[in-house]
Amino acid sequence: MKIIVAEDDAVSRERLCNSLFVLGHEVQAYTNGREALEGFLASPSSVIISDWIMPELDGIEFCRALRDEHAKAFVYFILVTAKSANAADYDEAAVAGVDDFLVKPLDSDEISRRLRVAERVLRYTSQIRRLTDLIPICMYCKKIRTDGDYWQSIENFIHEHTGSDFSHGICPDCYDHYSAGPQRTES
Repeated sequence: MKIIVAEDDAVSRERLCNSLFVLGHEVQAYTNGREALEGFLASPSSVIISDWIMPELDGIEFCRALRDEHAKAFVYFILVTAKSANAADYDEAAVAGVDDFLVKPLDSDEISRRLRVAERVLRYTSQIRRLTDLIPICMYCKKIRTDGDYWQSIENFIHEHTGSDFSHGICPDCYDHYSAGPQRTES
């Protein structure tokens, strides 16, 4: 997986990156949340491991900004905490959108376990997105069934969901078929 690491402590950052490389992951490392967010927006990843306490943009602010600015695909966000974190701290992080936690000092086996969970969650999220992206459409009239079992034209459905409008025309095949008028048969 491609993983972004945000850690201001050089030694901790290097140890974490080395552990991730050994596990076979591609890593982009940054020294604070602001740099990591900019790096993510330039080249997204599926997993982020961020220290909680950092200059410029801490881990919770980073997570919150990521969730606010990037709703296209799910990103698994792991926050690295100190042992002194309490229940209120964890609640604040969960509300901000943090998915999982690692406690310092980091252990390679624990990192590996968390990343296996992240892979599973990302796979399921991708499957769910594909299923919800299916649109039930009538094979005859091309109307779309909405959640309330109401059938509406494809034009109205797309306008309602995207704001897009249509201009209608006739493709060459339909023009040839329909412009010839009714076909007469000789008896």
